[in-house]
Amino acid sequence: MSGLKNAADRTAIARLAASLELPAFESGWVWLAGAGPGDAGLVTMLGLHAIASADVILYDALVNEALLSFARPGADIVYAGKRRGKASAKQGDISNQLVALARKGKRVLRLKGGDPFVFGRGGEEALTLARASIPFRIVPGVTAGIGGLAYAGIPVTHRDTNHAVTFITGHGVDGNVPALDWNAISRGSPTIVLYMALAHADEIAAKLMDAGRPANEPAAIVSDATSGKQNVRVTALSELGRAAKQSDAPAILVIGENVKLREGLDWLGAMSGKLLDADPLKRGLLSDAG
Repeated sequence: MSGLKNAADRTAIARLAASLELPAFESGWVWLAGAGPGDAGLVTMLGLHAIASADVILYDALVNEALLSFARPGADIVYAGKRRGKASAKQGDISNQLVALARKGKRVLRLKGGDPFVFGRGGEEALTLARASIPFRIVPGVTAGIGGLAYAGIPVTHRDTNHAVTFITGHGVDGNVPALDWNAISRGSPTIVLYMALAHADEIAAKLMDAGRPANEPAAIVSDATSGKQNVRVTALSELGRAAKQSDAPAILVIGENVKLREGLDWLGAMSGKLLDADPLKRGLLSDAG
């Protein structure tokens, strides 16, 4: 029965792709697509079309594997994830594999968590394809720094709190805190969103406070964003390192006054009976771990 259902689903996807005039996934092409931050429903229509059309799918660790059930029969599904502290494929090998498969005339899908061009290796992989004269398409996805915060009830921008946002990776190519102008970031970034920063949250918070950010500035950590295991910890900048030690990866960190809006916009919490505050910006920071 599941096989029949999946076949019907693929037929429905094909019909939708035709009605929307989505591009055909041609042989010898590589598509680099974002699968979104976790919730399978956040994949784009073009991304779902790619999954249903590909001959080979190389997918990352943070991809919701439920999406792989839409792959066509006979498609090769290859895990190519990279997780901190765990054995994983080398980036060069993954990129070269994409080239080799495309040269065999395969329709190759590189399926990545979030968006392939936001703190992922999508740019590196695409440049490898360009150097090898392999045709490719980029399929953007919902990045965790936007989608994950939305599921936590924290708008990445709000006109009463911030007119700008800065996205930062929590570690550089050497695994340490990136060598950025933290003084400039502290002064010019009303809201800061950090990817892959749990291990260095304490050091980053110290750099920001040394540069003038208030110790009691609202901050939050969203673990397993948009999944059924999502957990949100609201804290203050001075306590961000401690909260990070109590949080699980993968996680998105956010620092800024817009964190206060969670008390009025936690729509997932409201579904479970939480009473929302219609005017959250008039209240002080609330401690929250739920």
